[in-house]
Amino acid sequence: MNIMEDGPSLIWGVVCIVLLMSSLAARRLPLGYVAKAAFAWIAIFAALFAIFSFRFEFKAVWERVKADISGTAGQSVSGGEITIRRQDDGHYWLQVDVNGKPVRFMIDSGATTTAVNASTARETGVQVDTDGYPVFLNTANGRVTAQRGIIQSLKIGTHEIGQHNVVVSESFGDTNVLGMNFLDSMQSWKVEANVMTLKQ
Repeated sequence: MNIMEDGPSLIWGVVCIVLLMSSLAARRLPLGYVAKAAFAWIAIFAALFAIFSFRFEFKAVWERVKADISGTAGQSVSGGEITIRRQDDGHYWLQVDVNGKPVRFMIDSGATTTAVNASTARETGVQVDTDGYPVFLNTANGRVTAQRGIIQSLKIGTHEIGQHNVVVSESFGDTNVLGMNFLDSMQSWKVEANVMTLKQ
């Protein structure tokens, strides 16, 4: 809130209240009614003044709520640069479009290949090689079996990867992971002060 900028608005509000009080008094209405009406209008003017004065703060809160709902909290795309803030769980999460559908991934530089859980693979139309030899992976939950697959289109901002190799398994639970084959598709990437920056 800036007093110099909002001062005229405050003065205008006070003038409106004074004019309203004068109008009510001129009509010789009961004092109790005048007091209630005046209090109601003062409350309305105060609420409107607060909304106007803190409109940028309200906008920032609304943008954060929208980001939380959409799954894009902590990430921003500007030109050819993607910035991702580390979340409270200690991980970096990124929402990308998989074959045109939004999917939330955890970025893991320790994973060689992008991993997609079976449910997400079905919903987004990932091509899974069910006839090929299975892949055995060592995860935090132990050794799991997966199948190789291909994402036809993986997109974030203006950066799009075609024919992105992945592994798919029921054992991944609800988690999807972007591995080093995703990070290697970027021009560069780095982590500083709890912020990951990807350059396309």
